[in-house]
Amino acid sequence: MTTGTENWLARRWGKWVVPYAALWITMLIGGVVVVILALVSAEVYDNVVDDAGLANLDKPALAFMEQLRSPGLDAFITGFTNIGGGIGMPILGSILTALLIYTSRSWRPLILIGGAAAASVTATTLGKKMIGRVRPDHADAVPPYETSPSFPSGHTLNTTVVIALVVYLACLQIKRTSARIGLIAAGVIFIVAMGLSRVYLGHHWLTDVIVGWVIGLAWVGIVILAHRFFHVLRRREHAGEAPTFEHPAHLHDGAAGATAGGPAGGTAGGTAQTDANDADTPGTAGRSSATG
Repeated sequence: MTTGTENWLARRWGKWVVPYAALWITMLIGGVVVVILALVSAEVYDNVVDDAGLANLDKPALAFMEQLRSPGLDAFITGFTNIGGGIGMPILGSILTALLIYTSRSWRPLILIGGAAAASVTATTLGKKMIGRVRPDHADAVPPYETSPSFPSGHTLNTTVVIALVVYLACLQIKRTSARIGLIAAGVIFIVAMGLSRVYLGHHWLTDVIVGWVIGLAWVGIVILAHRFFHVLRRREHAGEAPTFEHPAHLHDGAAGATAGGPAGGTAGGTAQTDANDADTPGTAGRSSATG
């Protein structure tokens, strides 16, 4: 029984950890950097925002948003901002991640988005506990009211991370430049609108939202760098297959290569199969490595 369990663990380790070692390590280090960035920015933010932030940016921005309010718009934006909350964003992120897993026939979207979201939630939680900044007064806010600390905006930070990575991974699977531009534009609009919705409703100060954008984009940049680094190492070392769904085209190509030319053919088939799995879109291995 023990031997069977050990063998199962060894197989899982070889399937999920070894091929992704560079990706896991880079994301782990990057996650620590982002959390430290959140803590350091919290200290600086606390010293600056009480005077200059509130007087020169936060209060005027909130006053401007209050002038735009109406019952209908309040209800619409409240519904929209709920998408980025603690219930809405996990649901939306899970659906989008599942679609990316299905279309790419790879578990990498789950690793990238899941790992990045975990780090962003950690940074949000620590930042709120360290600063404990009070939200705008309820008299200036639209109900339902929130009572947790204000810095940073969790809606903004987590939406920035999840949506930006979804757009990045989706663009890797799309060939048409116009479609990529449209997808990127939609992602940017969604992220900006989510942040501004928090100020409109009086649930956050504008500086909370700005810091959420900055930390979120910094973390996204690290995750994308980790993904590209992972690809470079896999192509250079020709490591074994990454854990993907069984794809008939891959299996057929590998079998054809093995039987067509003996040892040499088998090597060529194995290399072609590895290159195909290195691309984030199976079946399009002939594309430039920049899209993988």
